[in-house]
Order: sequence, then structure tokens, then C-alpha cells
Amino acid sequence: MTPFIEVEHLTKVFTRSANEVRALDDVEMEIQRGEFVALMGPSGSGKTTLLNILAGIDSPTSGRAVVDGVEVPSLTESQRTAWRTRAVGYIFQFYNLMPVLTAWENVELPLLLTPLSRKERQDHVHAALEAVDLLDRRDHFPRQLSGGQEQRVAIARAIVTDAKILLADEPTGNLDAHAEVEIMELLRALHRQFNKTIVMVTHDAAAAAYADRVLHLEKGRLVSAVHKEPAHV
Repeated sequence: MTPFIEVEHLTKVFTRSANEVRALDDVEMEIQRGEFVALMGPSGSGKTTLLNILAGIDSPTSGRAVVDGVEVPSLTESQRTAWRTRAVGYIFQFYNLMPVLTAWENVELPLLLTPLSRKERQDHVHAALEAVDLLDRRDHFPRQLSGGQEQRVAIARAIVTDAKILLADEPTGNLDAHAEVEIMELLRALHRQFNKTIVMVTHDAAAAAYADRVLHLEKGRLVSAVHKEPAHV
């Protein structure tokens, strides 16, 4: 079976004050379609850098990153933007919602870059908000929502284009324990019901327990991988 994500000899070097910092150092991994993978490791281990390369937000210094047959780093900037719009849903720790837009308008934003008609956009937004159980908050602004509700809006925005892959960077890092469980249950439901491929960066072992597999990074290197039955069945 061809992997959905294939990373080969991936290296990312940053230069800071004339010093080289290896954020990623010869990383190799494979992720299958429909798999839920958690990336763990201490701060500075390269987790978010790896996520950003998979999303086409950043480029590696060397190596390959192939997502669903597309070698992302080889795309031009405009090609990466177009590919990211249709293929990637990105979930941020701090939600990144536009404060002057309602929940509905925030979710609709990615669709404005597509050729969908107004009616088609409305149908997509309705389905996405329904999937995260927030249709009753469609006209609320972010300041009128709880942290957990804001993150659910952000997840709706990530899935509204029917993205092939969901990339989540500490999606529960800014939430209380109750909201964390709600968000992880939602991600698990998306994974199971819609066969979404999810790659999630987290420091939280409780959040990682929802994944099918946990990869550990340290100092830019993949040091271990744990296959397991997902918890909270």
C-alpha cells in the first residue's frame, strides 16, 4: 500500500546569529490514509516545523515530503497555496479566528478562495458547523464564545473544504480539561466517521492517547514510534 504521507531524509536548518540550528535532522516516516498520528516531544524538537512542511507553509532544506502523491516542497508558492486550500485543514492552538467575523463567516473564509457558488458555500458551511454541533452559534462573534467553542469553529473551518488531511498544532493547549475532552472526542469522530487523516502535535499524553500511533521527536530526530489501540473506546 502506498503511504498517504511519505517523508524521506527530511532536514530543516535555520541560521540564527551565524549559527546553524537543525530543526529537523534526516527524518523519515510513513503515514497511511485514514490514520490518526500524534507527534510528541519537548519544545524545540521540530514537531511544528514538520507539520508546517507537510502543510506547504515551510520548505525543507533537503529531503522529500509527499502527501497523497504530491511532493509538496517542489510546488511553486502559488501552487502550494492552491493545493493547501483544497487539501489541508490546519487547526491552530490559539484558534486564529477573525474577531470581526461571526462563526459562520470565519468558517466560510477558506471557501472564498474556491470557485464554489454562494449556495454551495452556504451548504458547506452549514454542514461543517453541524458536524461540530455549533449551528446555534452561527451568528456569534469569537468574543461571545467559550474557548472550546472557538476551537470547534476553527475545526469547522478546517474541514469545510473537505480537506484530505487535518494538521493540528496543540489543538487542546489553550483549553481547560473539560473542553480538551470535547475537542479530542470531536477529532476522533472526524477520524472514524469520515476517515480523515490527522497529524497532531501535542505535549499532552491524554490527547495523544486518542491517536492510533505516537511518534516521538527529539532534537529534530524521530526517536521512537508507538503503535497502539486508541484509548477511550
